[in-house]
Amino acid sequence: MREFILTDTPHLTLVKPAVAWPDDLFDVLKRADVRQVGYVPDAGHSRLIARCKADPDMHDVSLTTEEEGVALAAGAWLGGQRAVLLMQSSGVGNCINMLSLIKSCRFPMLMLITMRGEWEEFNPWQVPMGAIVKPTLELCDTHVTIAEQPDQVVPLAQSAAQIAFGGDRSAAVLLSQKLIGRKVWK
Repeated sequence: MREFILTDTPHLTLVKPAVAWPDDLFDVLKRADVRQVGYVPDAGHSRLIARCKADPDMHDVSLTTEEEGVALAAGAWLGGQRAVLLMQSSGVGNCINMLSLIKSCRFPMLMLITMRGEWEEFNPWQVPMGAIVKPTLELCDTHVTIAEQPDQVVPLAQSAAQIAFGGDRSAAVLLSQKLIGRKVWK
């Protein structure tokens, strides 16, 4: 796998795999007629966020905290639109109370989650939540799949969109840290 280096700050380097999966995910969202995109800024989702922001048919919403994205998805559904929540694995912990709203109100919730705390994680604070994202979401009645290879991203995202929007359920695709790249502290 080819890698390229993107410098975020003078002391932190993000080594990212040279792949097109963020653009492929954008195409999945367009085909699923997603009109609202909630996100807390995240380097792992930066390309996908930029694509959504540039699209005049999508309304991008920079959130203060991830649980606001659950309310955004509920409001989109009530207004006849579809939404997606883009977040990092650590944001799942912020959403626990709000995730109960999905099951109680039975509205579609599509989440694309960039993982931290996995492969070559440099920040020990990311490890605890990263290790429990999947079981936590499953306990909240969310269908969860994990994309570890670029060729898995599109089929898993399409399936999750079908589960969410076709059945008014919660579905998440965990995007492995191997897809996103590794951060290196200098």
